[in-house]
Amino acid sequence: MSNSFKMPETENFKFMCNRDCEFFPCHKVNNPEEFNCLFCYCPLYALGRECGGNFVYTEDGIKDCSNCMIPHSKGAYDHIMEKSKLLIDKVKEK
Repeated sequence: MSNSFKMPETENFKFMCNRDCEFFPCHKVNNPEEFNCLFCYCPLYALGRECGGNFVYTEDGIKDCSNCMIPHSKGAYDHIMEKSKLLIDKVKEK
């Protein structure tokens, strides 16, 4: 059986800006037109310290990602897809 998946000619699927969202932009930014809403909630939160983002842990041990712009940057898709492999490995049954 052959793989019939064909990569699209464009990469528009990697970026989505939802200016109609009542929370847009949810972070302070210099260029709202470059704000990527594709990963509104970061799928890498569960990776803890391994996510690669700009975060801090509060005194209560809560991960605070409010200063992280990685999921909202133009390169977010590629970064998150690469890091998702770590997340998949963590939840695989051994």
